[in-house]
Amino acid sequence: MRLLYFAWVRERIGKAEEEFDLPDGVVTVADLIAHLTGRGEEYAHAFDNPTVIRAAIDHVHVRSDASLAGAREIAFFPPMTGG
Repeated sequence: MRLLYFAWVRERIGKAEEEFDLPDGVVTVADLIAHLTGRGEEYAHAFDNPTVIRAAIDHVHVRSDASLAGAREIAFFPPMTGG
């Protein structure tokens, strides 16, 4: 699957996207965030407050308890504001 990072999530991780093989036991968006947090300091910094991170699976906004089954693309981004 492909992981996409936007705005300050991208800046903190240091990349806009990456290919990722989903590990066993990672079945929800929240599981994925927890797993990514353990991948290094930059990921830990990007996801240090997972309650503010928004996610989309295959271009559909989802909650953190959403299943990753069948997902091809997961996007992570901070809350958006309008103007």
